[in-house]
Amino acid sequence: MFARIAGFAHRRRWLALILWVAVMGGAWTVASVAGDDYRNNFTLPGTESQQAADLLAKHGAARAGDTVEIVLRDDGGLRKPGVQQRVKTMLDDVARLPKVGQVHSPYDGEGAISKDGTIGYATVVLDVPSDDMPKADTQRIFDAAQQAEGDGLQAELGGDAARLLGEGGTGAAEGVGLLAALVILVLMFGTVIAAGLPIIIALFAVGSTIGIIVVASHVFTIADWTPPVMTLVGLGVGIDYALLIFARYRAELMCGTEPEQATVNAMDAAGRSVFFAGCTVILALLGLVALGLGSLQGMALSVALTVLVTMLAALTLLPALLGIFGRRFARQFTRRAERRHAKGKAAEGTVWRRLAAVVQRRPLAALLTAAVLLGALVLPAFGMRLGFSDAGSDAPDTTSRQAYDLLSEGFGPGFNGPLLVVTDGAPQAAAAATRALNGTPGIRAAADPMPTPDGKAATVLVFPASAPQDKETSDLVGTLRDDVLPKLSAQNGAQYLVGGATAASEDYSGKVSDRLPLFMAIVVGLSVLLLMAVFRSVLIPLKAALLNLLSIGAALGAMKLVFQDGLFGVEPGPIEAYLPVMVFAIVFGLSMDYEIFLISRIHEEWTRSKDDPSHAVREGLAHTGSVITAAGAIMIVIFGAFMLSPQRLLQQTGFGMAVAIFVDAVIIRCLIVPAAMELMGSRAWWLPAPLARLLPKVELERH
Repeated sequence: MFARIAGFAHRRRWLALILWVAVMGGAWTVASVAGDDYRNNFTLPGTESQQAADLLAKHGAARAGDTVEIVLRDDGGLRKPGVQQRVKTMLDDVARLPKVGQVHSPYDGEGAISKDGTIGYATVVLDVPSDDMPKADTQRIFDAAQQAEGDGLQAELGGDAARLLGEGGTGAAEGVGLLAALVILVLMFGTVIAAGLPIIIALFAVGSTIGIIVVASHVFTIADWTPPVMTLVGLGVGIDYALLIFARYRAELMCGTEPEQATVNAMDAAGRSVFFAGCTVILALLGLVALGLGSLQGMALSVALTVLVTMLAALTLLPALLGIFGRRFARQFTRRAERRHAKGKAAEGTVWRRLAAVVQRRPLAALLTAAVLLGALVLPAFGMRLGFSDAGSDAPDTTSRQAYDLLSEGFGPGFNGPLLVVTDGAPQAAAAATRALNGTPGIRAAADPMPTPDGKAATVLVFPASAPQDKETSDLVGTLRDDVLPKLSAQNGAQYLVGGATAASEDYSGKVSDRLPLFMAIVVGLSVLLLMAVFRSVLIPLKAALLNLLSIGAALGAMKLVFQDGLFGVEPGPIEAYLPVMVFAIVFGLSMDYEIFLISRIHEEWTRSKDDPSHAVREGLAHTGSVITAAGAIMIVIFGAFMLSPQRLLQQTGFGMAVAIFVDAVIIRCLIVPAAMELMGSRAWWLPAPLARLLPKVELERH
C-alpha cells in the first residue's frame, strides 16, 4: 500500500501538490468567512463547586456578566478632594465604554477602600462573560483608567479579562522554533532545499488542520488555547515524520538507486514506521477523551486530527516534492558522499555504532547510570500540586499582576480569590454560616449573606488569610467541606456548598486524579497491544511502556522544580491542573515514535540474520541514531521556543515536552534501549504462540 501511494504521488507530483494547496486554501477560505467560535468549558458534573453554580442558576443568580476591577493607589489618600474628583471623572468615562454595564465607585459605601485609605478599587460590571470580552474593549477600559494617573495616583486593571492584555501571540515562538529547526536540517542534509522539505510538510499539515478547527469550533467545544498546542505538536511531528522518510530516501540515493525507486523504497520502509508511530500518538491523545473533562476533549480531538493530517502529508505530499526535486538531490547527495569519502572521513553511523558497542560491553553500568539521572528528575514529580494560575503568576510588569499585588497589600492576599459558600435554606442559615466562618482559623473575614433574586438561597463571600494558590487555601476548602459546614448543616438542616474559582480548581484536580488510572490503562494498554502486533514481541512493548513512563515522570519532575518551586527565577505557582494528563498523552505518543523508529530498524537487521542480536542493535542504532537525535533536537527547539510565549500554560507545556523529548532521544534511546536490548538478547523477540495467533500480523519491513 505504501509503495503504491508513493509511486502514484511521485508520478502525479503536480496533481498531489495542487490538491494539498487546494485543501489548505479551501480550509482557510471557509475559516476566514466563518470566523472562530472558541469557547472554554470548565464544567465539572458531580463536583461540589458545580453543584454550587447550578444551585445559584436555579434560584436566578446565574452569571450574566463578569467584572474587572480598576485598582487605585495614592499614598496621600484616595479621599483627597482632588484625587476623588479625578477618579469620579475617570469612572464616568469608563461607564460610557462598549461592553460596560455598570460601574461601582470605591466611594459608594464601605469596604472598597483599605483601612489606611491609600488603596481602593472600582468594580466594572461587564455585559458579557470575561471569555467573550474583546481584548480591544478591555484595552479601552485600561486606557481610560490610565488617564487618571499622575501626581501620585496609580491605576491598574484586574480580573480575568485584564489578564489577556498581558498575553501576546505565539508567532515569535513559532518563528524561533522553525528557524532553529531549519539550521539543524541544513547541517544534516547540507542544502537549504532539502532542509526545507520537512518544514514545508509540517506547515501544510498544521495550516490545513487549524483552518478546519476554526470551522469546527462552531459545532464542537474547542478552547481558545487549542490552536497553539496544535501548532506545537504539529510542527514537531510533521518535521519528524518527514525527516525520517527523507533520511531513508537520501540513503537510497547514496546507494545508487534511481530517484523514483528511492522514493518508493523509502516510503515502503520508513513510511510504515511513520504510519504506526502516528497511530500511537493518536491513540494516546484519544485516551484523553476518557477523562470526560470539557475543553480537554476538544483539544485531544483537535491535536489527534493534526497528527493524522501530518501523517497523511508525510505519506502523500512528501513523495510529490521528492518527485519535483529528486534529480537535484541525487546529484547533491552523491557529490557530498564522494567528498566525504575523499577526505577520509568515517562513514555515517560509525559514531553510533561505537557508542552501541561501548554500552553493550557494560549494559548494567549504563542502565544504573541512566536510572540515577532519571530518578533525580522523577522524584520531585510526587510533590506536584495542581491548580490554575491566576494573576499572581503573571509577569510582574503586567497591569493584572500589579492590580493583584495592590489588592493583596490593601485587603489581604485572600481578597484575590474569595471562596463562595452557597446556602440553600432559610436566611437564618446563611447568617449562621457567616458567624461560624468568621470564627474559623484561616479565614480573614466572611461577608454578610447576599440573597438570590428569589430569596430562597444566599451566598457568603469568604476571604481566606492566604493567597488563592497557597496550599493553606486548598486545605481550608477541605476543612470547610469536611468539618465546619457539615457540623453546621447537622444543627439547622440547611445545605451548604463551597464554590468559587479556588474550590473549582480543587475539584478539577481531584477529578483528574480520580480518572488518571483509567486514562493511563487505556493509553498504555492500547499502545502495548499495537507494538506487540508490530514487533511480534512481549518484552519490547513492555520495556517501551516502562521507559516512556520514565521520561514522562522526568518531565513532570522538571516542571515541578521550575514552575512550582520557582527554579531559575520563574514565578512560582501550581502546575495547570490538566497539564500532566495532556503532557502524558502527547509525550507518550511521541516517545513511542522514537521507539518505533529505532526498534523497527533493529528488527529489520534482526530478520536478516537471527544469530547475532547484538549486531542487530548496533546496526539499528548506527542507521537511526543521527536521525533520532536530529529529530529530537528539532522537537526540543520547537517545544523549547514556546518558553518565549507570555502564556504560562504554553510555557509549562513547551518546557515539559522539551525535557521529555531530550530524556527520550538522548538518555533512553542512546543508553537504556541498547543496554536493555543487549541484556534481553534473542529473548526480546519472544511471543507466546497463543498470543501470536490472536494478534494480527503486521509487516513492518518490505520483503
